[in-house]
This record gives sequence, structure tokens and C-alpha cells, in this order.
Amino acid sequence: MGEPLRFAKMHGLGNDFMVIDLVTQDFRLTPPLIRRWADRKTGIGFDQLLAVEPPTAPDVDFDYRIFNADGSPAEQCGNGARCIVRFIHERQLSFKPGLKLSTDGGQVSGALAGRDVEIELQAPATDPHEVPFRADQDAVSPTQRTGAWRVNTASGGMDVTPVSVGNPHGVIFVDRISAAPVSEAGGEISRHPCFPEGANIGFCEIVDPGYVRLRVHERGVGETRACGTGACAAVVAGRLHGWLDPQVKVSLPGGKVWVHWQGAGAPVKMAGAATLVFEGSLSL
Repeated sequence: MGEPLRFAKMHGLGNDFMVIDLVTQDFRLTPPLIRRWADRKTGIGFDQLLAVEPPTAPDVDFDYRIFNADGSPAEQCGNGARCIVRFIHERQLSFKPGLKLSTDGGQVSGALAGRDVEIELQAPATDPHEVPFRADQDAVSPTQRTGAWRVNTASGGMDVTPVSVGNPHGVIFVDRISAAPVSEAGGEISRHPCFPEGANIGFCEIVDPGYVRLRVHERGVGETRACGTGACAAVVAGRLHGWLDPQVKVSLPGGKVWVHWQGAGAPVKMAGAATLVFEGSLSL
């Protein structure tokens, strides 16, 4: 039996993570292990597992990998990025005030901002091919709004705006967030052929141009208490349709984040909490 594997349990607005330092520890993650640890009754329990690793490119400080609770990889995670930034500082893996991280979905910059963490994602993609989103499916048809597509589901037709912020999202605007069919339609569209790589599906209620409410069905997880990249995607979609201001407060079941997007070609910025719950170790 080798050395125990040290880990931290963290959350960003209730979107919870198991975080592992693979800079000072050597361990190979596998999908079966991740699924076992993710079980909330017999394991540690989490929405995603995050692993911080030494950089593989000269212009970044660390790599970090993201895995869903079902063991599948994810390209990007906004709440996870905030937690990773705080974890790196708490573990004293770096003393730099600002960090550059590399993920499968592109680079992320992050820095502590008092009790919160601010991150910056790369400019979003809204071209269907870049998301990716396949508009040539039989169940998909164009709408009168540029960038939105009607997707037929068992719950009825849904107007979906596809956006990538390093990972694929579909945003659906609703009148009342409490009545949104997040599990039913969200789960169906998340796995729909129009999203060949799957997608996180957000249901967004616009309260006013600077404030929205959001619930998200995350690919490979289900509905979570918060989704950082989902908040960013919702603001991008709302801005594309001319409904939102450049800076928006996004209320999720687990709490609030602040998202800023100036427009086409600009990065997306987000600020919010990142909380350490406990630390532990696993004997393997």
C-alpha cells in the first residue's frame, strides 16, 4: 500500500468538488475510481473531480483537469476554476497573485479578490460549428432570433441558444425559473444529437437587464446547485439577443456570481465564492 492520497473537498455556491494536488503527489486517475469516490452514500460525493498538475506549456502556471461524477472528462468549469485558484494558494503551490491555468477547454486566468475569486475565460464561441451544435438535425429548426434554434423534445419545442465558453452550453430563456423542466428537457437536450459532444443546458429567467435567475442541467451530472460556465453562457446568450447589460448578477440555487462580458471578441469575466469544506486522505 502506497502513501495516502491527500485531497480537499471544496464548493463554489454548492457546486461541489473533490480537489487533488498532482503537483506534489503522483497518482493515476481512472473513471471507475472517480465514479466510486463521487457516490454520495458510499464515497466522498461531488459533482466534479478537479486535479491540478504541473504545466505542460511554458506560458501557464498549472494544468488542471476536470472529471464529471460519471468519470467522463469535461473541458471547462467556472466554479471549479475559482476553487482551483484558492486551492493553489491555500496549499502554497504558488505565491503569484494572478495565475494562468490550462484546461482542455482553453486557458483560464484567476486571482483572489478578498473573500471571492475572479476568473477570466477566453472569448466565447457562438458559431454552431465551434460549440459544437448541429443545426442539420431533423428535430432542429431555425427561429426568428439570430443564434437561437428550436429543438423538439418530449416536453415540447425549446428555443436553444448554443454557446461555448470552453465547453458546450445550450441556453433556454423562460418566464418562470421555478417551473422550468430542468431534469426532463434539460437532460434530453443535454444528450440530443444536435450537441454531438453533449452540453450543459441552462434555463434562464431575466428579471431585469442586470439580473437573471438560472438553473443548469450539467452534462454527466444532472442539475447542480451552481454552474459557473453556465452563468457565463447565459449572460453571453442574453447579450447576443440584446436583453442584458455588460455586467449581470446571476442567481443560482446555491448563490450568486457576477459575470461581465463586453461583447464579441472579449473574454468573459466572473467573480464569486470558492469555499474549502474539509481536507482528508485516502488509503489506496
